[in-house]
Amino acid sequence: GLPGASPEIMAVSVATPLEKQLTHVSGVTEMTSRSSIGSAYVVLQFDLNRDINAAARDVQAAINAATPFLPANLPSKPRYRKINPADAPILILSMTSDTVPRAQLYDIASSVFAQKLSQVNGVGQVGVGGSSLPAVRVELNPQPISKYNVGLDQIGSVLQGANAHSPKGELSVSGMTLPLLTTDQIFEAKDYKNLIVVSRNGAPVRLSDLGRVVDSTEDIRNMGLSRGVPAVMLWVNRQPDANIIETADRVKSLLPRFRASLPPTVNLNIDNDRTVTIRASVLDAERNMMIAIGLVILVVFLFLRNGWATFIPSVSVPVSLIATFGAMYLAGYSLDNLSLMALTIATGFVVDDAIVVIENIMRHIESGIRPLQAALLGAREIGFTVLSMSISLIAVFIPILMMGGIVGRLFREFAVVLSFSILMSLMISLTLTPMMCGRLLKTQHRHGRLYNLTEKGFQWILSTYASALQAVLDHSLAVMLVMAVTVSATVYLYIQIPKGFFPQQDTGSVSGVIEGQQHISYQALVEKAKWFEKQVRSDPDVETVSMIAGNSGGFGSGNQARIWLVLKPLGVRTDSADDVIARLRRKTEGMPGATLYLQSNQDLRIGGRQANAQYQYTLQAQDFQALQEWGPKVVDRLQKLPQIADVSSDQETSGLASNVIIDRDTASRLGLTAQAVDSALYDAFGQRQVSVMYKSINQYHVVLALEQQWWESPEFLQQVYVQTPRGTDVPLSSFAHFTEGITPISLPHQGQ
Repeated sequence: GLPGASPEIMAVSVATPLEKQLTHVSGVTEMTSRSSIGSAYVVLQFDLNRDINAAARDVQAAINAATPFLPANLPSKPRYRKINPADAPILILSMTSDTVPRAQLYDIASSVFAQKLSQVNGVGQVGVGGSSLPAVRVELNPQPISKYNVGLDQIGSVLQGANAHSPKGELSVSGMTLPLLTTDQIFEAKDYKNLIVVSRNGAPVRLSDLGRVVDSTEDIRNMGLSRGVPAVMLWVNRQPDANIIETADRVKSLLPRFRASLPPTVNLNIDNDRTVTIRASVLDAERNMMIAIGLVILVVFLFLRNGWATFIPSVSVPVSLIATFGAMYLAGYSLDNLSLMALTIATGFVVDDAIVVIENIMRHIESGIRPLQAALLGAREIGFTVLSMSISLIAVFIPILMMGGIVGRLFREFAVVLSFSILMSLMISLTLTPMMCGRLLKTQHRHGRLYNLTEKGFQWILSTYASALQAVLDHSLAVMLVMAVTVSATVYLYIQIPKGFFPQQDTGSVSGVIEGQQHISYQALVEKAKWFEKQVRSDPDVETVSMIAGNSGGFGSGNQARIWLVLKPLGVRTDSADDVIARLRRKTEGMPGATLYLQSNQDLRIGGRQANAQYQYTLQAQDFQALQEWGPKVVDRLQKLPQIADVSSDQETSGLASNVIIDRDTASRLGLTAQAVDSALYDAFGQRQVSVMYKSINQYHVVLALEQQWWESPEFLQQVYVQTPRGTDVPLSSFAHFTEGITPISLPHQGQ
């Protein structure tokens, strides 16, 4: 990030050199970059076969190679993170207090908590927003600056020299070493107020004579809200290959230590926890698997009508599943929705082999053969049949095992787990099942009361099946016609049924973007964002709302605010997440100059960028003018489709800008350069960090800018003075004129 820089500077001087080096990283399938005021992002998507850790090393090497071509005044070097930007945070924490300033909360969150959380295994990125680091702000008034003939660069030089942090040497006295210490640093606004900037007419001009000096924050264009209360937000994103449950549990284990280190007046809460619905869905899958096991055992008992004959296949079910767990552990799989679904389906498969073996052994026992001999004979006879059954079931999953892409990567675990369970069932049915039959089954000369009571019912089922089978055989032509119609109807329905990647989930978590006009001011954005937050929080199905606005945390650009919603549990609320979003869309559509875009968070998000919607269409062209022409046309056409809502574009080419047109001849006569003009404007409106204060935990800055009231109109550009090499202040309006126009470049770059 580069504080106060214009977007075109970021696009050219930061994103472009990085892109050139990152294009040489192997395994990159797509590269996108976006530049906004104060920050630039380059997102790389890699081939699924590329190891993410090896790719990270290559990315770091590319960043190092691009460093010489980056601007020298970057506050920090570019950093990489192993995350999916399209994925929602797994946890959102909020810090609130009625007494502690938000700048101090942000300092604690970013300097201590974020550093600790970043070290947690599985965490890919920890973002902090809602405020900025503490700073001493020197907010100048152009009128006394002009009166005392003081240049902004001159003030910046004084502030820079007011702080020093360099070696001083040491003394050796009587066998002792005494390091030299000086009061070379000042940390509070009250100490800066008395700094002498210049002397005029024999009297010192102090910093407080030129404006106000206050203890504040580095960037005042930040806001965070949690449940309607000002807050500092922390959001945690996981690494792409990390287990979300384990990662969230590791983070939560640190929260008691964090709370113990905070003052009693500071509250640290979990505003959003994505693992709640995941845990619930896994628990539901586990419950369904237990119900499936119980139903399988019940069905086996109803048809075999023998206690020991039911017990033997019932043993094969848990033994097969336990053996499958061992295979899953060796393969590095976890118990998630897909693997649990495979285990639930496998419950019916693993009992089939055992039932076939038992039935064949029971047939020999009923014919008078001793149980042990019947077990050996029955297993030998049916062994090849059981083997062919199992192999045929596994063969069904071969196409899934061979699938590529994201779908193949997802369902490969499902197919492998199911295949493991079938193989384990095959081994158990040919080993454990015959052994238990030989030891537990007895020759029965007469059946029990339950068997006799249900025998008539089973005989009726057999006779009905025989009659139906005979009717089918007698009317083969009609049966073939029915089959043809069924196949045709299947093909037709397959074509007509809508296709999709995954069903829409209702996770109870909703995220959104409040997007204002491209030239909206921070003050107007905050006003509109608070209105949206209040409207959303008043909905009866919404439990908590968190929001950040402005440049907080590197989210989006200066005309956006981000909002996160946690809905009440499904048993409490009456509407689905999509219904709630539709209701909120109607409720908030009346705000002029800003729009709220909401989307239900999904457990699986594909894509390498944050967006206002779940579906994205990327338009690329080598010609910038072609993009300017066709981008709005595509958006306009999509907005006319009745199936689509919340159509937006990240093509930002209509933002307004105040242009300063320099008369270079006049500037040259005055001894001024374009660099001097840029520096003066940056001093006035860029929140320039002119000095560093070093403390034990972090480094803090002295920020130089005009008072905020002078930012509110382009007319105040005429109040800016530029100092000539001779030390004379010259009004900017004396050698430049001002116009308003379109921002030159502020749309995302696409590359590959």
